[in-house]
Amino acid sequence: MTSKSTAKTLVKTFLRTPHSLKTKFQAKQLLAQFLKTQPYSPSSTSILISVYSNFNLLHPSLFLFNSLNSPPLLAWKSIIKCYANSGHFLNSLTSFVQMRSFGIYPDPNMFPLVLKACVFLKNLRLGESIHGYIIRLGLDFDLFTGNALLNMYAKFQSLQPNGGRKVFAFNVFDGMPKSDELCGTSAQEKGASIIQLESMTKVLEMMPIRDVVSWNTVIAGNAQNGMYEEALRMVREMGNANMKPDSFTLSSVLPIFAEYVDAIKGKEIHGYAIRHWFDSDCYIASSLIDMYANCARIEDSCSVFNLLSKRDDISWNSIIAACVQNGVFDEGLKLFRQMLTAKVKPRDVTFSSIMPACAYLTTLHLGKQLHGYIIRGGFNDNMFIASSLVDMYAKCGNIKAARWIFDQMEHHDMVSWTAIIMGYALHGHAHDALLLFKQMEMDGFKPNYVSYIAVFTACSHAGLTDEAWRYFNSMSRNHGIKPGLEHYAAMADLLGRAGKLEEAYKFIGSMHIAPTGSIWSTLLSACKVHKNLELAEKVANEIFKVDPENVGAYVLMSNMYAAARRWKDAAKMRIFMRKKGIRKEPACSWIEVKNRVHTFISGDKSHPLYDRIFEALKDLLEQIEREGYIPDTNEDFHDVDEEQKKYMIFSHSERLALAFGIISTPAGTTIRITKNIRVCVDCHTAIKLISKVVQREIIVRDNSRFHHFKDGKCSCRDYW
Repeated sequence: MTSKSTAKTLVKTFLRTPHSLKTKFQAKQLLAQFLKTQPYSPSSTSILISVYSNFNLLHPSLFLFNSLNSPPLLAWKSIIKCYANSGHFLNSLTSFVQMRSFGIYPDPNMFPLVLKACVFLKNLRLGESIHGYIIRLGLDFDLFTGNALLNMYAKFQSLQPNGGRKVFAFNVFDGMPKSDELCGTSAQEKGASIIQLESMTKVLEMMPIRDVVSWNTVIAGNAQNGMYEEALRMVREMGNANMKPDSFTLSSVLPIFAEYVDAIKGKEIHGYAIRHWFDSDCYIASSLIDMYANCARIEDSCSVFNLLSKRDDISWNSIIAACVQNGVFDEGLKLFRQMLTAKVKPRDVTFSSIMPACAYLTTLHLGKQLHGYIIRGGFNDNMFIASSLVDMYAKCGNIKAARWIFDQMEHHDMVSWTAIIMGYALHGHAHDALLLFKQMEMDGFKPNYVSYIAVFTACSHAGLTDEAWRYFNSMSRNHGIKPGLEHYAAMADLLGRAGKLEEAYKFIGSMHIAPTGSIWSTLLSACKVHKNLELAEKVANEIFKVDPENVGAYVLMSNMYAAARRWKDAAKMRIFMRKKGIRKEPACSWIEVKNRVHTFISGDKSHPLYDRIFEALKDLLEQIEREGYIPDTNEDFHDVDEEQKKYMIFSHSERLALAFGIISTPAGTTIRITKNIRVCVDCHTAIKLISKVVQREIIVRDNSRFHHFKDGKCSCRDYW
């Protein structure tokens, strides 16, 4: 046999069994042999087009399609499929319309492709027109077409704020035959006459029952559009119809229990997954991790992750996000490193998840490393990652880097605007924050709930009372945003800092929602600063009504009683705390030096370099005393002599961290310290003078704001 006849035989074999082709290379070889050996034939050319469409080879498919004078149904179907699968949805729909203009009727397998194109083009009106055409053809009884219609309406439902299209999806679903319903004769006849099928048997084959995909499409559509009760009702109906939920069903339902924070129901689904061997499925595991994380059960999230034998990027991202979301930042960073070690490539969502951990722990060095990885990975153009970087740099004390990244962004969204405004607010640059807020409005962005929190924070840290009231009133009047707890807390803080204590008390009392202990606590702190013990007692009573375990309130009242020399009342508070087992959180500061975070507690001598730290502190004390420093012991309420009080202030955690930073870094290096509570007045004064004598910028982030100390001054202008 000659090589030409062998090639001819192979071509015929492949044309008879086109699915035996496994690779694109084989498909291209077939075309070459076909052109050499086969005479022109519309049917064989159409088969070859269908082969190419299966491999999404658009250009060879078009080459063959354009060679046909009157393309048959298979050729049209293949080219429509190839266009849709290659993302050319408009061309796909245009080809469908052209096919109809030639008088060729579609078969059922074409409609899922055409409906998919309508979804991607967001053209609901066209989708509804095609639905009408499907009904006229009698193909609304077809399983795959029905599922495609369900999917289309479920997707479009999310575009309708009032859920107006859900009725269509339910009508499609309710119109699909159940497992015990055969298709009627009239539908068969209509299908046979229009589609011109060869036998009644084929009509019956295209009139199947509802399958799991049908149920899953409706359940997922409801769940994704917030119609949780409807989704759960459909799950129950699915069981009544003797249909077993599969992994897709479970992954659609689990987010509902995460939203409802219902760990018990979530555990029931988890149990079902284990009994039916779905728990090893990465999608189910990721949904379980997310569900437990939303229910604040991070241990259960970690258990699900640890039991996974195979972990993909989705499961890694889920557990990292779960840890960060629940405040387990160190564990989140540890898992991120393990993910890199496991050679799993981070995605954009990975960086958006891990950045808040760097921001909270103020690990600027690690944040910079992640930034470098983002640039090398080509993620720096991603708006969400850029917004996370703005937030991270701002919270790690580098507001200049945050602003540079913000200015480099090609497009801004509400997240990036809010991140930079809040960054400036926390750093005490109130006027810059308010200018940015106005610029945001000029750029056409409508302020939201969170952006107003940033504005009130800026006003609070700068004492801009009148501006804050103006924004507070315009929030609901101009933008329809009802004040929430965070807005009230920021306004109460502002009035308290400004010394308007009675006004703040009335303001909190007039809230349209019940004030929490934390809102009253902001006023209690202001009472301490302004030494108003009478009002403080009234505020403390309000706190103990709503939050009897509020540690800060007991400590503040004890200190205020001690400052007023009401020793019995102070002792009473301490005894009550001891009986209740309420412990004061120890003052703690940390500093990052040479890629390692060092933690200090007030009075702690456990650091390996404590002797050098102590000597450095003594030396600094002598230098700042020459600059006029006099220790202020008014805020130390221990029942000890004055010298002992001076020593206690001398060994506050932020001073230990500062001394360590000075002896461990080159001269001129900026020192960044984080403290878990408010910086005391004496330390604030001392650090201002230390910044002058050592000629360094010192940035301290306490639980309220950033303090930038430089040349004997602080960015807060002593208003904090």
